[in-house]
Amino acid sequence: MSASVPRLVIAAPSSGSGKTTVATGLMAAFAARGLAVSPHKVGPDYIDPGYHALATGRVGRNLDAYLCGPELVGPLFLHGARGCDIAVVEGVMGLYDGAAGEGELASTAHVAKLLRAPVVLVVDASSQSRSVAALVHGFASWDPEVRVGGVILNKVASDRHEELLREALEQAGVPVLGVLRRAPQVDTPSRHLGLVPVAERHAAAVEAVAAMAAQVSDGCDLGALEALARAAGAVPGGSAPWTPASPAHHPTRSDERLTPPSGPALSDEQRAPVVAVAGGAAFTFSYAEHTELLAAAGAEVVTFDPLRDEELPDGTAGLVIGGGFPEVYASELSANEPLRKAVAELAESGAPVAAECAGLLYLCRELDGLPMCGVLDAGARMTERLTLGYRDAVAVSDSVLAEAGTRMRGHEFHRTVVEPGSGTEPAWGVRSPRPRVEGFVQRGVHASYLHTHWASEPGVAHRFVERCRTS
Repeated sequence: MSASVPRLVIAAPSSGSGKTTVATGLMAAFAARGLAVSPHKVGPDYIDPGYHALATGRVGRNLDAYLCGPELVGPLFLHGARGCDIAVVEGVMGLYDGAAGEGELASTAHVAKLLRAPVVLVVDASSQSRSVAALVHGFASWDPEVRVGGVILNKVASDRHEELLREALEQAGVPVLGVLRRAPQVDTPSRHLGLVPVAERHAAAVEAVAAMAAQVSDGCDLGALEALARAAGAVPGGSAPWTPASPAHHPTRSDERLTPPSGPALSDEQRAPVVAVAGGAAFTFSYAEHTELLAAAGAEVVTFDPLRDEELPDGTAGLVIGGGFPEVYASELSANEPLRKAVAELAESGAPVAAECAGLLYLCRELDGLPMCGVLDAGARMTERLTLGYRDAVAVSDSVLAEAGTRMRGHEFHRTVVEPGSGTEPAWGVRSPRPRVEGFVQRGVHASYLHTHWASEPGVAHRFVERCRTS
């Protein structure tokens, strides 16, 4: 694949300006033109990529220079964009907002520079006219390495308002590539952790994405935006696409077991261990690269839905439970007693179990007073306080994911608390915002609030799969 894939970064001066509407609508509009569109999101967000996938028919992927390191941004981008005609990258927060105390690291501007991608600035123009020129000029000139190639004006009230904005922006020297009127039909509902995921409102999400596409198609110059993307040139640094390559690579599945090959029976060491991965509406937070790494390490990856399935997949040798919203579905999860018992029995057997955030809550004794799996002697409950931020972490205990002393970076994003916050063998030592230990390591279980990106440490998936073979 050519490293000169056409690309755009959709950014904004601040959160709430309309990035997701414009980025998702643009992805869908390009796809409607017959282009194969590669969708990406800056940062650790799990929800927006679901809307991106709906718009493009391809897996939404994250580009996080903090979790994965700047050196992996280009390769991960090229991996996701393989075989595509154009890529659209939705930014995070304001254009220059990065990891707290880390300068530009992990900001939209940082990722745009790493990809050498032109930026389209989405501006909420609802309460300004001539001032828009000063705002856009400031963002365009702040960092000469960031190329702001155009602006899309959002929430424009009228033709007269649009005229005033365009007159002002002529002085800023940044072309107007689109003007969007206020359109409540494209709004997507939010709750305590942001937008409601696609998996929970699929029909309504389809309608919302279609409305976004129509609004962007009607209000933006798609030809000019595509031309800007095609002028991006090669991704710098001679990057090659990231790959989860391994000597053994097995396909994933989500329904029937693969038919075993004919001939002599395979030994336990030769068989692909079944790794069950929780999915469905309650567990929607995951990075696509995790299942790719598990498969490349030799696992047969099977998805299941803890809200519906009363048994773990046949032959389950290991279990991965990522993030999501178990607090929203606590009653349904608790009511599925057969599966809760199956998870507890698997953990008791010593099989590898990796649980992040929502998975941690599911393994607790109870969540908001409702029985959960009881793997961990801890209780979980909702709170009003949002815990959010990047974390530098070091493995405190040897586990199915890492040896003690392994350093990784993670991200926390939740409004719950687990008491106690760690077991006798904690999972991680965390330096910020204050030094502490957190999480649980017991038998084959690794459970923690930290979301990590395994592409930054491929040995995690290999270690997990090997433990599945031998446990």
